[in-house]
Amino acid sequence: MAGPRAQANKAHKTRFASKSSRNLHKTSAADKGRIGKKNTLAKDAKAARIQRGKAKMDQNRTALLKLKRDSIGSRAPHITVLFGLSTDVDLTSLEKDLWSLLSANGSQSCYPTIASSEYKQRMTVLKAPHGDLLSCIEMAKVADLMCFVASASSGCDNTTPLVDSFGAQCLSVFRSLGLPTTAVLIRDLPSEPRKRNEAKKACISSLTSEFPEDCKYFPADTKEALHKFMWMLKEQTLKIPHWRTNRPYLMGEKIDMVADDYNAGKCTLLLTGYLHVHGLSVNQLVHISGAGDFQLSKIELLKDPCPLIVKKTQDIMDADSTHGLEVIRSLVPDELKQVPLLVESIPDPLAGEQTWPTEAEMADADQKQKKMKKKILPQGTSEYQAAWIVDESDVEDSEDDNEMNEGMLLDEDESLDNQDLEDDEGTVADSMMMDDEILTREQLQEEIQRIKEAHAEDEEFPDEVDTPLDVLASKRFAKYRALKSARSSKWDPKESLPQEYARIFAFKNFHRTQKHVFAKAQKQDNEDDVAAVNSYVRLHVKDVPVSLATKLCLNAKRMPVIACGLLLHESKMSVLHFTIKKHDSYSDPIKAKEQMVFHVGFRQFLARPIFSSDNIGSDKHKMERFLHPGRFSVASVYAPLSFPSLPLIAFKDAEGSTSPVVAAVGSLKSIDPDRIVLKRIILTGYPQRVSKLKCSVRYMFHNPEDVRYFKKVELWTKRGRRGRIKEAVGTHGTMKCILNGVLQQSDTVCMSLYKRAYPKWPERLFPLQDA
Repeated sequence: MAGPRAQANKAHKTRFASKSSRNLHKTSAADKGRIGKKNTLAKDAKAARIQRGKAKMDQNRTALLKLKRDSIGSRAPHITVLFGLSTDVDLTSLEKDLWSLLSANGSQSCYPTIASSEYKQRMTVLKAPHGDLLSCIEMAKVADLMCFVASASSGCDNTTPLVDSFGAQCLSVFRSLGLPTTAVLIRDLPSEPRKRNEAKKACISSLTSEFPEDCKYFPADTKEALHKFMWMLKEQTLKIPHWRTNRPYLMGEKIDMVADDYNAGKCTLLLTGYLHVHGLSVNQLVHISGAGDFQLSKIELLKDPCPLIVKKTQDIMDADSTHGLEVIRSLVPDELKQVPLLVESIPDPLAGEQTWPTEAEMADADQKQKKMKKKILPQGTSEYQAAWIVDESDVEDSEDDNEMNEGMLLDEDESLDNQDLEDDEGTVADSMMMDDEILTREQLQEEIQRIKEAHAEDEEFPDEVDTPLDVLASKRFAKYRALKSARSSKWDPKESLPQEYARIFAFKNFHRTQKHVFAKAQKQDNEDDVAAVNSYVRLHVKDVPVSLATKLCLNAKRMPVIACGLLLHESKMSVLHFTIKKHDSYSDPIKAKEQMVFHVGFRQFLARPIFSSDNIGSDKHKMERFLHPGRFSVASVYAPLSFPSLPLIAFKDAEGSTSPVVAAVGSLKSIDPDRIVLKRIILTGYPQRVSKLKCSVRYMFHNPEDVRYFKKVELWTKRGRRGRIKEAVGTHGTMKCILNGVLQQSDTVCMSLYKRAYPKWPERLFPLQDA
């Protein structure tokens, strides 16, 4: 009997197909030819694709080889920095060995640059002074190749490490700054081959964790070993950090100053060197490390003093000799195109004045008034009489508005049930008679201190403050306000801004502005007023104070002076936010609004930051009084605008040290004057009497006026209860409170208040400027 579970056998397959089934799959001769042509076309298309791919590869290879050949003589010299990892390393002998190797076979040299005809490359060799942190950092900013030199004798001797404390500190700073192409040169290896290999392997194994994976290690004792290193350098394409690819920069090989007769106290600073990465426009602003932002009066294109390929004939137009160098061409700024040196915005004192309303505004107000809810008026009342009749709802709203306008935004918790206290009214009132005791100021302070020590939880709640005894809390904390929710409550970023905000610049859409500025900077290399990249130029920086130029000339003897081309808007002041972390080598506390020196890319400036947490998903961020070790915070400062991303090295003056030390590292996060940083304070009170959900709290306030002023602010306890103030009791600030749960006698009642915090305007903007 057939059913749903009946066995179903497969149909029998015959060995030979029937004629009808064969005819179904039979293909005609015309179709066979068409199918065959299709297969042929597919095979031809595949072969054509392979051929096009090979041709494109050959074309790219040819273009790359041509670019290498053409750039051999025109490329700016590679800046190679020799950095000793310990005091045992002798960099002077290594520098002499490199110079003797490169200067063979009639090479051209102009200290510190040398052009080697054998290796077909030019190199500028800089020797980093061990112990001078600022000089080492400035050299690392412009380095195309970082050669870290280690002494094998230090590794063999257990008393001296391969990397000393200064070397380890510099390595951590270099990693935060961004390392270019790196190589490790090992010196002082034993002469015996077996011991030499063992010492080399020991050095490599101990240094592997300190350097990137692509870092290569070379012995550097003999001429053959240095020759192998130079051959590797010739074949390798050097890489620099990404933040250095957006702006042109110049390392001053020669620095001079020319006094201006027409401008007393000012001079023209002359910086001579090679342009890197991009061309520099004469209409562009430049930043000189530690000195500030300046305009250019002229750019002179000079004859290369150290060419790799020496031409027999030179075609020089309008050439003259100035300061020992031949000038090929001079670029003069155009007054209409030159970027103005605008640092601060000039505030308009009448910007906040009330103006007479326009006709459109008055018509809009009349329209809104007609749409308002009409009042219920007695029969026969005119419009003039109706204007003097006040609704009860209007009275309530006006009372609420008066309370809001007293300097605090108060939010009332409507979630708590209004408990009936009539049964316990007499008991609670009797228990609060102790509040009327007459205590002296000293006795009251001792009592509050004793209770605070018993409830000591400062590490968990560091924002606790004491209410003053001689000043009303409503006046002392008039700038603070309460928030229903620190995450979701609204706060207008344009409200009650300080006077410093009239001096800064803000953008309607910063990301779009940044995109347009970078696109414009990429197109300017082909313009007539631009000095080409890799050219040897002399910058005439105008209106530099004589004292500042003198300091720069003195500093040039121990560290490179860097001139960086600024993009559009980058001289203007704004509010910059950095992600920052305390450096491991710095142990002293870093307090908010303390003066620090910020190295942001090539730029240096003074700042007094405030620190805050980065609350994801909220537009309000809690201020931190100190920079905590081991975690990232956000540092907000008033500073010249810079476009992200740029690395940050923060320095701070240390006691007993003549030079600043590294305090923190980080990177530029954003430019946003509307970022809200809130400073929180917690007012605390202590239960005096507890009756189920009701309690009397004392020592949060010291007079009943403050209790009534803060009545609408929500209360919370350190053990998770929430509540509100019901009324004031007595004359010494004791208050009745209602909570959403049973309160323990050892708990602490708290009230959170907030105000917006701003960074402090620096007294002077750049480190080398006169105070």
